[in-house]
Amino acid sequence: MNSIIQARTIVSLGMLLCMSVACGQTGSTPDASRMNYLLGPGDKIIVSLRDRKEIEIRPAVIGADGTVDLQYTGKIQAAGLSTEQMAREVESKLLRIIQAPKVTVEVSEYGSQPVSILGAVNRPGVQQLKGGRSLIEVLSMAEGLKPEAGNVIKITRLKSSGAIPLKNVEVDATGQFTTAEVSAKGLMDASMPEANIQIRPHDVITVPRAQLVYVLGKVHKSGGFPLAERESITVLQAISLAEGIEPGAQPQNARILRSSGPGSTPVELPVDVKKMLAKAGPDQPLLPNDILFIPSSTTKTVGLRILETGLQMATGVAVLLK
Repeated sequence: MNSIIQARTIVSLGMLLCMSVACGQTGSTPDASRMNYLLGPGDKIIVSLRDRKEIEIRPAVIGADGTVDLQYTGKIQAAGLSTEQMAREVESKLLRIIQAPKVTVEVSEYGSQPVSILGAVNRPGVQQLKGGRSLIEVLSMAEGLKPEAGNVIKITRLKSSGAIPLKNVEVDATGQFTTAEVSAKGLMDASMPEANIQIRPHDVITVPRAQLVYVLGKVHKSGGFPLAERESITVLQAISLAEGIEPGAQPQNARILRSSGPGSTPVELPVDVKKMLAKAGPDQPLLPNDILFIPSSTTKTVGLRILETGLQMATGVAVLLK
């Protein structure tokens, strides 16, 4: 099962890269991004003079006020300019000391277009857009989605940065942010190309983890299994994810432990998995956070201890049931 999930992740990341670069979707190429990039506070720039090696201008960082202080030119308003426009500004300042200067400007360190990528991605944190970037490209910068990622990607944007071009946009309670959601599956399989929106500086992209169902007891692989694109799975599907029932199990005495919410008393539902396996009884759906327990002949109690075990497994601490 792990190999299947890993393969799906590799394929998904490959699709992300293909869609954003090679397949001609709405993402920008690196060259186009550099051409369209507008300088901003925090960017570090290198200014070079062609054929005038005797004049060296040290690299400088654009300040919070949008200006940069360069040798020979003094302060220049840099924020909002492209590197090409910045080069022309420097040339105009140098005309008083150099005849027909030819200047190039490059960004050596980006610092003005941060975007936060949080949740179930392989490399969460803050990335720099470095120009126009689509949602797919930004997820690729975070090295793709984790296997346990859910099917919803949330975008949060400062209202002052403009509207999110999606239909399900909402304004938060403070009135300062707008939020919208897209389907991870629809984004990655290109069935929803409109979801591949352009990301703007200071956007926050959140990928929640998928909800889980748990299979415990006499199975080959106890644990929590992500629902991913599905809202529910059946008992037999869950047993398949757990790689089947071990010898010595009593599937006719299986239980589902189901909670209706935080603080509520879980309900214990008997389920005859033996009949299901023999196709003598209907398969039964499991809901998010359900715990399916397959007992052995020595198991004497089933109840809150199972729920406790499932919750501990969700946080990475496994407790064995005998």
